[in-house]
Amino acid sequence: MTAPHSETVDEPAELRVPARRPSVWRGQGPVVAVVSVGGALGASARYGASLLWPTYTGGFPWTTFSVNVAGCFVIGVFMVMITDVWAAHPLLRPFFGTGVLGGFTTFSTYAVDIQRLVDTGHPRTGLAYLAASLVAALAAVWLAVTAVRRVLAWRRRR
Repeated sequence: MTAPHSETVDEPAELRVPARRPSVWRGQGPVVAVVSVGGALGASARYGASLLWPTYTGGFPWTTFSVNVAGCFVIGVFMVMITDVWAAHPLLRPFFGTGVLGGFTTFSTYAVDIQRLVDTGHPRTGLAYLAASLVAALAAVWLAVTAVRRVLAWRRRR
């Protein structure tokens, strides 16, 4: 068995051009950038909502619940629009869907809220919040997708 050669017959090693690393800006760089900017906008909006409608200790976290359900509804509308209606720019989905709406909806705060309710002696409220958030978020996405698709079908028939 012979050892593999690093040279080809036509091209000696000293004449080969080293492979260039692709620029970050040609790969995932723009996606990471728009997700970051969108996430900052969405998280700022969520934070603003929590300042406008604070949740009191032991109370049902209506602000987080409402933000998550509204965000899930908007995600449903957005996904139908960019998949069924427009040819969206490749960075729109990461910016708005992942960034803005991902930063706006706050399922990490949802988990913290449940833990806080249980720790402060309100386990039933925590369980109700756990179940209601899950059901309402899934229902919001389903309702949005169904409603938008029906409106689009109705408009095509006209």
